Amino acid sequence: MVEIERKFDVDDDAGVPSLHDLPGIGTVDQPVEHRLEAEYFDTEDFRLASRRITLRRRSGGEDAGWHLKIPAGPDERHEHREPLGRKADGVPEALLDLIRVHVRNGALVPVARLTTRRIVHHLRDEGGRILADLMDDRVQAEALRPEPTGLHWREWEIELVDGSIDLLDAVQTRVADAGARPAAHSSKLERTLGSLLRTVADTRPTPTPGGPAGDILLAYLHEQMAALEEQDPQVRQDAPDAVHRMRVATRRVRSVLGTYRALLEDADAVRLLREELKWLAGVLGKARDAEVMHARLREMLADEPPELVLGPVRRRVDLELGDGYRKAHARALKALRGRRYFLLLDTLESVLAAPALTARAAEPAAQVIPDLLNRDIRRLRSAVDEARQHPAGVGDHPALHEARKEGKRLRYATEAAAPLGRKKVSRIGEAAVGIQKILGEHQDSIVTRDLLRRLGAAAFKQGENGFTYGRLHALEQVAALRAESRFRREWKHFPSELRAK
Repeated sequence: MVEIERKFDVDDDAGVPSLHDLPGIGTVDQPVEHRLEAEYFDTEDFRLASRRITLRRRSGGEDAGWHLKIPAGPDERHEHREPLGRKADGVPEALLDLIRVHVRNGALVPVARLTTRRIVHHLRDEGGRILADLMDDRVQAEALRPEPTGLHWREWEIELVDGSIDLLDAVQTRVADAGARPAAHSSKLERTLGSLLRTVADTRPTPTPGGPAGDILLAYLHEQMAALEEQDPQVRQDAPDAVHRMRVATRRVRSVLGTYRALLEDADAVRLLREELKWLAGVLGKARDAEVMHARLREMLADEPPELVLGPVRRRVDLELGDGYRKAHARALKALRGRRYFLLLDTLESVLAAPALTARAAEPAAQVIPDLLNRDIRRLRSAVDEARQHPAGVGDHPALHEARKEGKRLRYATEAAAPLGRKKVSRIGEAAVGIQKILGEHQDSIVTRDLLRRLGAAAFKQGENGFTYGRLHALEQVAALRAESRFRREWKHFPSELRAK
């Protein structure tokens, strides 16, 4: 579920304002009092709290149980719940899986205990539907690490139920008039732990053209690490497009480490890291490829005249690729729970926390980065020259696939270089995207044709008509030839190299 709420600091003697006359409010229930007992869990170094993630076991109130809250925006958090269970059972596995990207094999320990006297005011519309809750909390908190310390405070929370943001704004205005102030902390746990927390974003550089070239690389790596951490739990829940997004983040990291490796001191460590990123992208790629091919073939079949779809083609495609995706996704989940993946995350974090940079990384970005981008442009031109030596459509030569990979590498390199603020960097990036997409269509055709051959052979063995598989194969071959032709036309207009400033 998505939790949308706003928190306010308030004086002990402040009175809860009248809310019944706000737009859309029919009635405000008589206040109901609850006593809440909560124990918060984290690693010894507060890996969850530093990312504004809270994991607690709470008794009392209307929603007793385990609660995991993950930020999703300024006022929003994704909340996951599990039954209270026995305390000795520990953190539910379903919740633990969603924070593995942060916790990995680390132990979760109690870091705080809170006792809250909560008075709840339900705000209802004329039909009796709860639109929002105003919660008046008096909190007694104890931080358990590194040494027990206690504090207490009062706060108000406004949480939407079935109401709108406009109602949230109206209630905020009303409580502000009553003396409430926007909370200085995003959660009770953050307030309890106070100065013990260090936010992850503290070490992220702000790259500029005149600043160190290393900042260009590190800022982009921070961005992609955040994307990887965001998509990890989504992949575990099999959310739409999550595998693709996590795979792209992994590829971006690997790619820019290749382009900008001259800025990092330990070449062997970079090589090993890129190998591990290639492994992770490959694990995710199996599921993604099945997903892409499934959608591609379903779309092609939907466009076919019914009289040309002979036999149970749709069923065979669904069974083959649906089952293929499920198996590949299961293998990906196994990898995401394994030591190799956790070690990869540890290595990335260490690079960001204490990067070993070369002397060249300290030079101005505007002078260093263009040379590194030009090297990638030359790599792409070399791959294209190789591809152009082979006649169009003959044997689907792998040189086109190599050109596609080099185009993708250049695309990601220009994304990282965006802080240079140079229009030509953007033009090169846009051209690289175009080349990559066209050659991506060509490569998808090759993979899909191989699948169609296998499906057709399997259908024939079962006594089914293979006509439709052959027809789709021919259509894919035509699509590949068209993509190759478009690629050769587009390449004529590819931008020249950059000049350093």
